[in-house]
Amino acid sequence: MKQSPPGAAAAPSPAPLKLDLVAGLTAAAVVLPKAMAYATVAGLPVAVGLYTAFLPMVIYAVLGTSRVLSVSSTTTLAILAGVQLSLAAPEGDPARLLTAAATLTGLVGAILMLAGLLRLGFVANFISTPVLTGFKAGIGLVIVLDQAPKLLGIHIAKQGFFHDLLSVASQTPHTSLITLATAAATLAVLIGMERFWPHSPAPLVAVGGGIAASWLFSLQEQGVAIVGLIPQGLPSLTLPDLALVEQLLPGALGIALMSFTESIAAGRAFAGPSEPRINANRELLATGAANLGGAFFGAMPAGGGASQTAVVRAAGGQSQKASLITAGVAAATMLLLAPLLGLLPHAVLAAVVIVYSVGLIQPAEFRAILKVRTMEFRWAVVACLGVLLFGTLKGIAAAIILSLIGLSSQTAQPRVSVIGRKRGADVLRPMSPEHPDDETFAGLLIVRPEGRIFFVNAPYVGEQISALIEQYQPRVVALDMSRVPDIEYSALQMLIEGEARFADCGVTLWLAALNPDVLEVVRHAGFDQRLGRDRMLFNARAAIERFQALQAEAGGTTALASAESAVQGAVPLG
Repeated sequence: MKQSPPGAAAAPSPAPLKLDLVAGLTAAAVVLPKAMAYATVAGLPVAVGLYTAFLPMVIYAVLGTSRVLSVSSTTTLAILAGVQLSLAAPEGDPARLLTAAATLTGLVGAILMLAGLLRLGFVANFISTPVLTGFKAGIGLVIVLDQAPKLLGIHIAKQGFFHDLLSVASQTPHTSLITLATAAATLAVLIGMERFWPHSPAPLVAVGGGIAASWLFSLQEQGVAIVGLIPQGLPSLTLPDLALVEQLLPGALGIALMSFTESIAAGRAFAGPSEPRINANRELLATGAANLGGAFFGAMPAGGGASQTAVVRAAGGQSQKASLITAGVAAATMLLLAPLLGLLPHAVLAAVVIVYSVGLIQPAEFRAILKVRTMEFRWAVVACLGVLLFGTLKGIAAAIILSLIGLSSQTAQPRVSVIGRKRGADVLRPMSPEHPDDETFAGLLIVRPEGRIFFVNAPYVGEQISALIEQYQPRVVALDMSRVPDIEYSALQMLIEGEARFADCGVTLWLAALNPDVLEVVRHAGFDQRLGRDRMLFNARAAIERFQALQAEAGGTTALASAESAVQGAVPLG
């Protein structure tokens, strides 16, 4: 038998490719029907969903850092794009709608790529989890209500969530029973298969069944609306309209943020422990290029989808070859199956959208947030109501503002604690009613601020320290800075001015446990020279030891004041 020469590389195992093949085909059975359904959410032809599952998926597969992230349209992006496109093409003109979609997708891609070049990957963290929970719940409710008329076979004039809710209720007596029966059968198939066979090709079965029923029972002739003619073949070149840029830019910013937020969240959630770390800035470039490339071939805004990525992972996907296979199936569908897809009832697509949008509404997450933090629960509720009251694009702006307000409120009032020592042990901890026996030291007040101190919260920290000095009447205040990673210039100036005011009142300031970055700032400002080595201590324990040593040397509490005055005299204050 012929042997490989020494040192020759072993032939690659075919197992990973087989796994990717199975995962890609399985994902295609789930992704393609959902992509077509999401296109209808955006008010676009179903073919646009197939286009979005083709070129953007290929481009991300080449450039992305996640091995399994599946990039195409998502529920959130579809509803956001639909709102913006309805403004750009209010008359519903098909040609203008497709041009507006190309322009919007191109803008989203350009924004994401620019953000990647500027290394703005951290922006994904600007929306807090509670606010995102509320925002997605609002999106889910909007989508379900938006699809309800298609389930019932009725028509309403859309004017806002609560007005539309009343309109649907008033039109319910005019429900088309055959349309409702079609939708109900689809819902039964989807819900049943998802419950008993998770990550199954339920959308493919539902769509295939809907097409078969439409053909066998001539549903269109009985009043059931169908998709109609779908262009056969690969997408043609579509050029964006620069005249629409100014109008679409605000919406594109929000869609770009949500695209990246969803993509990075899904990429990190499904990254294996042995796989490379997700690079946020590289993801911006990859998703941006996917959108920019897709814009010229009729795609709608795209991003990484959690549900479809879960299918790839569950089916054993090992690399982006799975996404390339899914994209290949999308191309084959456009070339071969377009005429059949034209028979698909709109009620079937609406049922697919609803089943996979309800997951955005997570009451359990609201309960979990409420159990931990009441304030964040309020943010989640307000974010949800913001979407329902003001619309999705304004809702996302409200969500970002809420997150920033929440961040500001948490950093504007950092914790400032009085530190005591556990009686009989060398343990320093904040004073609290739970530990009433902790000992303090007459004349010495140890105060520990926590978090970065900067111009926003420095006045609050100063007020808290002044109040504690008024309460405890110490002669020495030791600031334990061990929990302060950084101090900004304005805050440092306030500290320097505060030290001078304390000295005028007979109170000496010591600094303890300075972190390296804080120590460097203090030295650059010359504040270390002003304090002297005697008032800059290694940690809070060293401050206690020095205070006790001074007390012993001075021969009592009364003499301590003189000893401290001598220390101050050796280091002039200004």
